[in-house]
Amino acid sequence: MKQVQQRTRRLKKTRALIKRLGVVRVSVHKSNQHIYAQLIDAAGKVLAAASTLSPDYRNLKQEHSKSDAAAWVGTEIAKKALVLGVKEVAFDRSGFKYHGRIVKLADAARAGGLSF
Repeated sequence: MKQVQQRTRRLKKTRALIKRLGVVRVSVHKSNQHIYAQLIDAAGKVLAAASTLSPDYRNLKQEHSKSDAAAWVGTEIAKKALVLGVKEVAFDRSGFKYHGRIVKLADAARAGGLSF
């Protein structure tokens, strides 16, 4: 199987499970340069979002590694979730393997107050 097909297969299984649970989810997407996280409710409405493309991240004016950027996105999405009153979420890694930047984002979100 090609990598894209493998990721799509993992994505479908995870999303089907989360949909059955009917909880708010943190959906993560990554590209070679950037990482994105969205807080999505059970109906599919985006409640909050954070990414390395946001002006807040761009205004830090410091050099960061991609792992540091992922940790920043994790803390930002956790802050936005707590403002909305959401503490329990499901972590949707969009079929990406749970290592590297995905782990950093998840750990930072947990440290920020989210539980999943």
